Amino acid sequence: MGLLDDKVVLVGGGSQGVGAAIARAAVREGAVVAVSSRRAEPGEALVAELAAAGGKALFVRADLADPEQAKGSVARVVAEYGRVDCLVNSAGLTSRGTLLDTTPELFDAHIAINLKAPFFTMQAAVADMVGRGAPGTIVNIITSSAHGGQPFLAPYVAAKAGLIGLTRNAAHAHRWDRVRINGLNIGWTSTEGEDATQRAFHDAGDDWRERAAARLPMGKLGQPDEIADLVVLLLSDRSGVVTGSVIDWDQNVLGGLD
Repeated sequence: MGLLDDKVVLVGGGSQGVGAAIARAAVREGAVVAVSSRRAEPGEALVAELAAAGGKALFVRADLADPEQAKGSVARVVAEYGRVDCLVNSAGLTSRGTLLDTTPELFDAHIAINLKAPFFTMQAAVADMVGRGAPGTIVNIITSSAHGGQPFLAPYVAAKAGLIGLTRNAAHAHRWDRVRINGLNIGWTSTEGEDATQRAFHDAGDDWRERAAARLPMGKLGQPDEIADLVVLLLSDRSGVVTGSVIDWDQNVLGGLD
């Protein structure tokens, strides 16, 4: 028996990194999984991998920055499988900008991916759940930086902090519909996207992971599969009645000072 047996799970922005790890974990726990992504090649490769491992998976090509495509990703899954039981919003834009140098275009790009995309994907998924009179679960992947973050993350923090508020608002609004909505504020995690970000914005070399790990309390970066295990638990009935919770998934303690 898996934690997500026979559940239909949509992972938005799930073609690589944390999203891909969640898709793998969901399949392992018995779910039918759909993965949406703007880029077809990694999305199709992941779905092929899941199918080869005996899972049932679907790739949905969608630019989630476009609200119509975000909502359309849910419609595509409903058309294929008849419903969406669980949604994970894992897409994220992490390009850099400070309060003083962020352009309106960069700000809008962060809002589009980090806030507007989960808003309208959730809108469509919750409409399906409520329309069927069925319970459902949603997990939003947020960031520990939403508590304040570094100066070079100004538009990212602004958008992700908004996602915290949205998570709690939607959870409150739909608790009587038995739709549970929670979030994870993840800390520094080793992903393909983070590798590209470190190289593009911080002149990182091939050893950046080892150098970063040496400065962290647990001696390592967070790992996508570790995050995926907790996400699967939150999506499943084993997380009980919890809703509206935003969990700090990090090795540094908010408010702690040395």
